[in-house]
Amino acid sequence: MEFLVIALDGTDADALDRRMASREAHLASFGELKEEGHVVSGGALLDDDGGMIGSALILDFPDRASVENRIAEDPYTTGDVWRDVTIRPFRLVR
Repeated sequence: MEFLVIALDGTDADALDRRMASREAHLASFGELKEEGHVVSGGALLDDDGGMIGSALILDFPDRASVENRIAEDPYTTGDVWRDVTIRPFRLVR
């Protein structure tokens, strides 16, 4: 089952520093998700000036609890980058 994850970063003055400090570990974790076949698509959400302000992911997992568990383990979650995460079931047009 596919899920759309919208994860917004904090908006405080240190938000970008936290993102950059966790970025390498997050990309490695994302790479593992891809290798395991869970990633349909994903990338950074940008503000109007091109600055990173969050992430949008389409993930394929058997159930919502599995998605929630992986998001909880993500370095952007544990590194306090993502402050507002929404997970919704998603049907990809094929």
